[in-house]
Order: sequence, then structure tokens, then C-alpha cells
Amino acid sequence: MKAKKTLVLGASLKPIRYSYMAINRLVQKEQPVVAIGLREGTVTGITIQTGKPDLKGIDTVTLYLNAQRQEEYYEYLLGLKPKRVIFNPGTENPEFYKILETAGIEAESACTLVLLSTNSY
Repeated sequence: MKAKKTLVLGASLKPIRYSYMAINRLVQKEQPVVAIGLREGTVTGITIQTGKPDLKGIDTVTLYLNAQRQEEYYEYLLGLKPKRVIFNPGTENPEFYKILETAGIEAESACTLVLLSTNSY
């Protein structure tokens, strides 16, 4: 599997959260990971940052924020110029799909954990 630098947006320090599991699985699959959440901390050696840090070389953004919470990140994510944004279950957002596709960024409704477990990430 080719390395795809992934931003986990909506990262949580709680092991029961899917974003937490996604960080673990990405690390296991040897994918480079950066994470942004509401609280700073560390998950599997990955530091969760807050705010909108200046990130470079992001291939994939995997979202763990509901549609309402995504709005404040539209411009930020467009500025990162990822190749694709994965909308995990519960994050579907037709308005943002259109904005991304207009900018030439793939919007994919999928589950990061399933994509990783089936080697189709």
C-alpha cells in the first residue's frame, strides 16, 4: 500500500471513538498521520494538534466531524489541497462535496476503518 499522508480531523483521545481507532489503524498500516482535535494529547505516538496548523503534503483528509462542525474548516481544508476527503459515516455533507469537487478534490463517502481493513485505502 502506497503511503498517503493522512489528516484525521476530529481526532479524539477516547479509545471508543472511531477517530482514535483510525489513527491506530493508520499507524499499524505504516501510513503517515497528522491529527487535529479539540484537545491536545497523544494517540499511538501521534500528537493531536488543535486549531488550524500549517500542514504540508496532505494526500487524504478523513473527517470525524458532523456537517455543522465542518463549516469552519472549509477554507482551511481547501488550502491544504488534499487529493481526497473521506466522509466517514455520520459526516455526510452534500454542500461540502460540491465545494471540494469544484476545487478538483475527490469527496468520498466511506469508512476509513473499512478501507484500511480491505486494503482499498
